[in-house]
Formats: sequence, C-alpha cells, structure tokens
Amino acid sequence: MKRSLFIKIFAGYFTIICMLSVSISFFSFRIIKHYHIKSLTGEMLKQGKTLLLKITPLLEHNSMKELDNLVKLLGSDINTRITVIDVNGVVLADSKKNPAEMENHKTRPEVIQAIYGSMGSSMRFSTTVRQQMLYVAIPVKKADRVSWVLRISLFLNDINALLGDLKNSIISIAAAATFICLVISFIVARKMTAPIHILSKASKRIASGDFNTRVFLKNNDELNEFADSFNYMTEKIRSLFEEVSFQKEEFNYIISSMHEGLMVLDRDGTIALTNESLKKITQTGDIRGKFYWEVLREPQFGDLIKKVTDGRQDTIEELTMNGRTFLCSTSFIEPKEKIIIIFLDISEIRNMERIKKDLVLNVSHELRTPLTAIKGFLETMEEEEVVNTSHRRYLEIIKRHTDRLINIVKDLMDLSKLEKEAALDLEEADLKELVKRTGKICEQALQQKNLSLKLEMEDEPVFIRADAFKLEQAFINLLDNAIKYTEKGGILISLKREDDSVQICVKDTGIGIGKEDLSRIFERFYVADKSRSRSLGGTGLGLSIVKHIVLLHNGTIDVQSTPGAGTRFIINLPLNA
Repeated sequence: MKRSLFIKIFAGYFTIICMLSVSISFFSFRIIKHYHIKSLTGEMLKQGKTLLLKITPLLEHNSMKELDNLVKLLGSDINTRITVIDVNGVVLADSKKNPAEMENHKTRPEVIQAIYGSMGSSMRFSTTVRQQMLYVAIPVKKADRVSWVLRISLFLNDINALLGDLKNSIISIAAAATFICLVISFIVARKMTAPIHILSKASKRIASGDFNTRVFLKNNDELNEFADSFNYMTEKIRSLFEEVSFQKEEFNYIISSMHEGLMVLDRDGTIALTNESLKKITQTGDIRGKFYWEVLREPQFGDLIKKVTDGRQDTIEELTMNGRTFLCSTSFIEPKEKIIIIFLDISEIRNMERIKKDLVLNVSHELRTPLTAIKGFLETMEEEEVVNTSHRRYLEIIKRHTDRLINIVKDLMDLSKLEKEAALDLEEADLKELVKRTGKICEQALQQKNLSLKLEMEDEPVFIRADAFKLEQAFINLLDNAIKYTEKGGILISLKREDDSVQICVKDTGIGIGKEDLSRIFERFYVADKSRSRSLGGTGLGLSIVKHIVLLHNGTIDVQSTPGAGTRFIINLPLNA
C-alpha cells in the first residue's frame, strides 16, 4: 500500500517522541525513586545515630526490659520501627513485636553488613509484619568491637503511595509534552510536505502535456531552489518537446513522401515501421506489428534478412516481388538490433536496360551482314584495274573504317551475349597454359612494335574452375590493349597463387591513364586517348568485355596507372568460381 511522505515523516516524529517520552518518564521515575529512598535512608541513619545516645547505656548495663520499653515508646513517637539485635542475631528489643517471639535475625542482609562494621540497608518483605519494609542497620560498638545492631525500618506503603503520586505526575507531564510535540510535529510535517505535494501535482500536469505549469514557493530554503530548478527544467522540457515534435512531424512527412518503400524490423522480425510506398509495394494495409514473413513470402527476401542478421552488416541486393524488380538496401542498427530496408523500384531501369541490350544485339546482328558485304565489294574493287591511284586511297580509307565498324559490331555482340546469357562453360583450366597461349596469339603484334613479353609464373600448374574460352578472350583483350598503347619497352604478365584465389597482373610501359579517366575506363565506348584509339582501330568495348568476364567468374579487376610510366591491370579470381 502506498504511504504518503507526510505519513512517513509524521510517523517518524511520532515514534521518536513516544520513545523519548517513555524513556524519560521511566528513567526519571527511577532516578527520583532512587533519590527519595536514598534521602530516607540518610534520614533514618541520622535518627539511628540519635537513638544510639539513648539505647547504648541500657545495652551496656544489660537493662533489656527498660530497653524494650524505650524502643516501643520511641518507635511510637517517631512512627518508625526500631529493633535491637545482638551479634548472634537474637532480637533484644522491638518497637512492634515481643522480642522473645521473634526469630533469629542473623541472616538478614542489613544485619550481616552491620555485624561486619558497616552501615547496612535493604528493601524487602518482612515475614514478621507481612509488609514491604526499608531497613537501615547501624553497628553498635563496645571497646571497638561490634556488640549489637540497631535497626530502623519504615513501611514502604507510605513510600509507594508517595512514589505513585510522583509517577502519575510524571506520566501526566510526559503525556502533555508528548501531545504538544505531536501537534508541533504535525504542523512541521505538513509544512515540509506541502511544497513537495505542490511539486508532485505540477509534475503530473507536465506529464499530461501542460508545459506552462510553474511552481512558486514562499519557502526561503532548498525547496525554493528546487522549485526554481523545476521551473527551469519545465521550460527546457517544453522547448525540447516542441523541437522533438517538429522533428517527428518532419520525419513523418519525409517518410510518407518517400517514393521508395521503407520497412524497419525489430530483432524478432516484427515490422516496427513502414510508409505508404511500402503498402503499395506489398499491396496490403497497415502491417505494423506483423512478422515480415507474413507479408513478404519471397524466399529470397527471407535469405536477405538472415544474411543481414547473421553478418550484422549492410547489404544491397536485387529482389523480384509481384512481378517487379526492387533494389533492396538493408542496414543493421547495432544498438537496437533493428534492420532498415529500403525498397527502390528499378523495374523500369531494368526494362530499359533489357530493351537497350536487345536493341544493341539486334542492330549489331543486322549491321554485320551489310558491313561484311561492303567489305567484300571494297576488296573486289581494289583488285580491279579500273580503279586509279587516287580512288584507291579513298577505298583504303573506306575499308579501314569498315573494319572498325565490323570490330565494333563484333565486340557489341560479344558484350551483349555476355550480359544476356551470363552462362559459363565451367571446366578445370590451367591458367599458365591460358596465359602462354595468349602470348603466342599476340606474338606477331609484339614483333611488329618491337616489344618484349615477360611471363612470371610458378613452376607448378595453376588450375582453376572457369570458362577457359572466355578467360582467354579477356587476357587477349588486355594484352592487345597493352600493345596498342605501348611504343617502347615491354609487357609483363605475372601469375601468383594466394590463399583461395589467384592474381593475374598485366603491366605495360605505355602512355598510362590520367586520374580523371581511371574510374571510367570500364564503361562502354569510353577511351582515354580518343584520337589514338581511332587511329589504332579501338572500339572502346574491350575493357568492358574484360570486366564482365571477370565478374561472371566472381572475381575483381582493378587498375593502377601513372601517365607516361605505364598501366597495371590486376585480376583476382577465386580458385573455385
């Protein structure tokens, strides 16, 4: 059960005050009682010393009858019991009883103390008079020896009555003081908790959204400072809330206006956030709170999520869903273990690429026949004698450009087939033999430009599972490209086996490639030195074909070049493509 702070404070005060009141009353009563009895004992001791002056002569003359009469007379006058006892415990005189009928008193505590020469006192129940008594025993000496004991006693009934009245007075005073303290405690506790109650109510109003709430206290203490801090905090919260609200509205607007589909998954695969575009993609309504496999049943999408979850890294893949192609960009958010997926519809882009590839392939196929025919007629015209010398020069120009067109068409067809079919005729191929065969194929071109070819390879064969024909085509293109752009020096082809891959490097000492062209040399029809490429019959498709062949083998290709110092192409191929 909830207990308020006021109850806790007041209960604490109440407990402390009650404990103090009871403790003070108890100890005060005991101290007063002890002091009163001590005072009575002192008074009785004085009386006893006074009585000694009268009873000592009778004891010395052994006048026991006169002693007993004197004791009874004095005891009645001073309202005190007087008893005279010898060292053997025999009662010689008593103011209340007949001494002859009284038992031996040698075992009484106060008597024992007096016999040993000191003043004795005791509070106990008297078997003779059947009442509680206070006893004081005084030794009576003769010739420096204790010969008798004078015992004085008072009935405790009178003492207890007095102490009872004193106790009632103490209790009454303590009760009054306790009540007053409790009233003061109530007021103090109420005053202490009132500002806290005000702050509590203000906090609830702020929690409900009322950020204009302010607290002003009359206290000139730490609570007033706390109220000022509370007001400052409220102002900051209001400012931050407005900022967060604005950012949330802006975020929601951005999310809702995105053309790309957005999906955020929790660690258990629950959909935490989506936008309107995703609803159109999935052709569903509100899917938040559902598992992603309930909405997207594509196995490829499930494999993508598993890959991102296990690898905990960003991934980009193409997926086909509902007849459309999407580029799915996934990001793993480590602290929250959430996955963010962006669905970019690239169906139109892929359709345009397919149309363009089909167009290039069809146009290339259609151009091939007429170009071959034109070349044939040109060769026929060159052989005829009717063509004079000036016309023959024009025919050579037409023939050279026709050959270039035929090469372009051939490369376009090869590239289109690579992109469209993307199928490899895999076999166990020895890369050393492929490289050597490539060198022999280009041997004549090397001799024509007086260039050297150096091969750096391991002694043992380097087998790789690959399409030997396509790899040979890639090597020929690279070597042919190096020969075209190298005027002096030579070409180095190195082959080096690594852990699970093999690296092939083709290095020349040619003109090199500028930094501005390095990032584009694998694009179709792109050539770094256009005038030189045209003069050499380059099509601008050779490196693009090389890149496609390498990618089909799950490899990578990179280029390093310094203008005027040469170019180095690095191919990395996995041993099991």
